[in-house]
Amino acid sequence: MKKQLLLLLVFLFIFFAGEIFSSDLTAAPAMAQTGPTLEGCPVFPTDNIWNTSIENLPVDPNSSAYISTIGATKGLHPDFGSGTWDGGPIGIPYTVVSGTQPKVNITFDYSDESDPGPYPIPPDAAIEGGSQSTGDRHVLVLDRDNCLLYETWSTYPQPDGSWQAGSGAIFNLRSNALRPQGWTSSDAAGLPILPGLARYDEVASGEIRHALRFTAPQTREEFVWPARHYASSLTALNYPPMGQRFRLKAPFDISLFSADVQVILRALKKYGMILADNGSSWYISGAPDPRWNNDSLVNELKQLTGSDFEAVDESSLMVDADSGRALQTIPPDPTPPVISITAPAGRATVSGSSVSISADASDNVGVLGVQFKLDGANLGSEVTTPPYGISWNTTAVANGSHTLTAVARDAADNTTTSNGVTVTVSNTTGGSSGSSGGGGGGGCFIATAAYGSALEPQVVLLQAFRDRHLMGNLAGRAFVRWYNRSSPPVAAEIKKSPALRVVVRGILWPLVGVVWLILHPWHPWLGIGLLAGGGWLKFQKKPPVLFE
Repeated sequence: MKKQLLLLLVFLFIFFAGEIFSSDLTAAPAMAQTGPTLEGCPVFPTDNIWNTSIENLPVDPNSSAYISTIGATKGLHPDFGSGTWDGGPIGIPYTVVSGTQPKVNITFDYSDESDPGPYPIPPDAAIEGGSQSTGDRHVLVLDRDNCLLYETWSTYPQPDGSWQAGSGAIFNLRSNALRPQGWTSSDAAGLPILPGLARYDEVASGEIRHALRFTAPQTREEFVWPARHYASSLTALNYPPMGQRFRLKAPFDISLFSADVQVILRALKKYGMILADNGSSWYISGAPDPRWNNDSLVNELKQLTGSDFEAVDESSLMVDADSGRALQTIPPDPTPPVISITAPAGRATVSGSSVSISADASDNVGVLGVQFKLDGANLGSEVTTPPYGISWNTTAVANGSHTLTAVARDAADNTTTSNGVTVTVSNTTGGSSGSSGGGGGGGCFIATAAYGSALEPQVVLLQAFRDRHLMGNLAGRAFVRWYNRSSPPVAAEIKKSPALRVVVRGILWPLVGVVWLILHPWHPWLGIGLLAGGGWLKFQKKPPVLFE
């Protein structure tokens, strides 16, 4: 038993070394090169108008009139921040739910322009302005498993668990479809709100890759693509229509602003902002977050005035008046991803509650996610960060033959399904600890990320240690299951950073040495190590006298 505990401690150190880094690593996500995502979902396809650069589009002929009407000398203002204001969060919050969230009845004041319920709004859903607000009271709910967005305004909970709202809209975030022409949404322009919010996680990543939402006091009785609805009786051409796009002028110098504000200003130059509702002049929308620096946001953004912006004509980007798809200045990506299942092996016999399934996936632009499937049905949620792997509870299926596949998806919505891997599930009464045929316990995720390949000698050595020692006893198998569940997110962060890979390799180096000695107990170097260790202990017990 003592030997088993000693062996377990060696492998535990690898796991905890990763844990040391995990809390800091997750605070510095890498800058992605594809369209915006949230909770594993694309926030509309990459070629959606929200996600399309407008920095080279022509200036709208009515730009000067629009700027003057909204306010050429009025400052830009962030309608979001940290903390609370009048008892509610500063900004428009959103709530994320799973696909199993119960749907509840909801009634609408404008039911003829609303998508009917029920909606998966939880009882404690975040409400714009707080539960006691008398303002717009937007409620935004993202179903992360189905990538469906539910948005309402003037939203009030009812005693029977249902909700009452002014209107409601449902958006499929994987689709470019617009609402029916003339329909409102939870926003006056008939557009979704969530895709136009500034989110702190995006700022922290170094790039906002979509247009922002903003308001103006007076608008025209008209809407332009991609908007679907207007909210005014004014007809003069100096009033901007709903859906009008604006951008920060290219010559504007952003170098003296703070890093966070520079991210916002770069987005306003590249993607601009879309007029979506009546409200205060130049108020841009965002989600509340305790990490926003309110003083920096307000004091810096107000230095920009309406005269620093210009309206653009984006009509040339329209492919279809009923679609949000936009013509792109770069060719579309026709190349699908490549994917293969790496574990378990074909024809393997598996059992237990925690069998590791993993896949290798690559793409010419980038893999957005991998969905594992069992006999054609989704197995768990889509995995959006490498290494791509999940744990499979085989006790939930019948004994016998089953087929595993994996579907890789890229930012252009190209998909590839891997070749099927057929395995045999064989669980005995009472269950067993997980296996994947041949005794393997899944991947050494952290070591593989650090050394760059599962075929590196150090990784092979650690896998051999796991298979020969840890998988041979109950405590070791329990730890391996725990490690396989916990280490993939840590490994993903290590894989992103060359510097961290060097650091982790340095931490693993003595562990690899110890494991090597355990697997080669009679090697001459062991004797040398023992002699050196004995000499060191003797030195510690009786240090030399340097001075009399």
